[in-house]
Amino acid sequence: MNTYETLIVEKHGAVGWLINNRPGALNAMNSKMRDEFAFAWRELDDDPEVRVIVHTGNGRAFQTGADVSELASDGVGMERYRESVEAFDLHFTAWHQKVWKPVICAVNGICAGGAFHFVADADIVIAASDAQFMDPHVSVGQVVAIEAVALLRKMPVEAVMRMALVGRHERMSAARAFQLGMVSEVVDPPDRLREAAQELAEKIARNSPAAMAATKRALWGALELGLTDACKAGSQELVGMWGHPDQLEGPASFAEKREPNWAPL
Repeated sequence: MNTYETLIVEKHGAVGWLINNRPGALNAMNSKMRDEFAFAWRELDDDPEVRVIVHTGNGRAFQTGADVSELASDGVGMERYRESVEAFDLHFTAWHQKVWKPVICAVNGICAGGAFHFVADADIVIAASDAQFMDPHVSVGQVVAIEAVALLRKMPVEAVMRMALVGRHERMSAARAFQLGMVSEVVDPPDRLREAAQELAEKIARNSPAAMAATKRALWGALELGLTDACKAGSQELVGMWGHPDQLEGPASFAEKREPNWAPL
């Protein structure tokens, strides 16, 4: 595993962990962290021993978006990101980096602003029972856009609009996020979050890596297309697995009552 200044990358069995590690700044994303995400996601996705990735944070927050202190003090502000955003050439989430392994986002503590990029772009989101969600963009003179647009795939429009327009003046609880479909599990007590994420990841890791990657491509691809085109594209992923060694190994292991020996991705 490479060493990072703002992130920690670990492996626990077949599960890779990507941990936001600026706890003193509530894991706010400064320019260094933004750059390191691009390499960390690819490191985990390219590692043949990693089958599932869990993303979480150290300390009291999962992440609190862009580092406002950096923006306010360095004389550059958001301008450093203008070219990449205008070109939509972004590299800091799993979706941006075309990670086709399953990604679990495990939200601890505060999740605010740009942190919703990671919530929206994960495959599965779980949260500690004391997690809190808010989007303070409009409260600091910024526009709520990309991450909230992506959240519309998971949540009712009005819930996203309320969070976007209320800004920092209201926080959503983990229980409410569960009701609205932002997260699929609330973990209580909160200190069990990483254990629960590891357990879930290990369940997922038991499946065929190739079949899961093709499944993820088909389902994420469907979000870009109409129904018929999405089903046609999905059928190509389905047929693409026919003849793969895992399609023989899966039934054989079931019949022989043993764990499957999947081919590397």
